[in-house]
This record gives sequence, structure tokens and C-alpha cells, in this order.
Amino acid sequence: MPKGVEHRPVAEVETSIMMVELQGTVNTGDAGGDRTFEPVDLT
Repeated sequence: MPKGVEHRPVAEVETSIMMVELQGTVNTGDAGGDRTFEPVDLT
């Protein structure tokens, strides 16, 4: 997915996915809100 493109993975049948993101990526991008978790520093 190109940087800056909002996306929402959707499937018509039960599906499993694996998303790989860089360490420190915010789970809700720049949308914020009560579902946003602060990144954890694992170093």
C-alpha cells in the first residue's frame, strides 16, 4: 500500500492475514481515537 493511501482490508469469507509493519508504526495511522495504542520501544 503506498504511503498516505487510506485502506481497509475487507473479505467476503473468513480470512486470515498477516500485516508486517515497521517498529513504531501507530496502529490507527494518523486517525487517532480511543483505539490508538502508543508504540512500544522494544530496544
